[in-house]
Amino acid sequence: MERGYIQVYYGDGKGKTTAAVGQAVRAAGAGMSVCFAQFLKSGASCELEGLRSLGIRMISGAQCKFAFQMTEEEKAEARRRNEAILDEALILEDDMLVLDEAMDACRLGLLDRNRVLALLREKPQGMELVITGHEPDQEFLDAADYITETVCRKHPYQEGVCARKGIEY
Repeated sequence: MERGYIQVYYGDGKGKTTAAVGQAVRAAGAGMSVCFAQFLKSGASCELEGLRSLGIRMISGAQCKFAFQMTEEEKAEARRRNEAILDEALILEDDMLVLDEAMDACRLGLLDRNRVLALLREKPQGMELVITGHEPDQEFLDAADYITETVCRKHPYQEGVCARKGIEY
């Protein structure tokens, strides 16, 4: 690839990870090497096996609780695991790198924000980088070439419906 761009998917609506998965599938279909790294997720999301079957390198499993439920010790361990996920994601120089929920991990202090911002500024020229999260700060938006905001207008969760396997995770 001649030049890779930075894509940001953010907001309170459903579809950020789904959009990132779609980009990863499209890239893999074009013969590109893809690494899909998930932060703040347990590793139980159903997209993992599907993406692996396409030859996409999957890295996940950083935590099982929401940050507000964690003790300080659990937060320190989650931060260590998130940093290890980023380390593993950067071992190879893939054509596309997806950092799913990385902006939220940074906002919550569970991933080194400055390190992620440095990666956005200094990524390899040909790498396409996709990053998702709910509430990016302005520096993430400033670094982006594509910005897509998802907005929740209606969701079954608002009616008490729990996340459904194969749909929300």
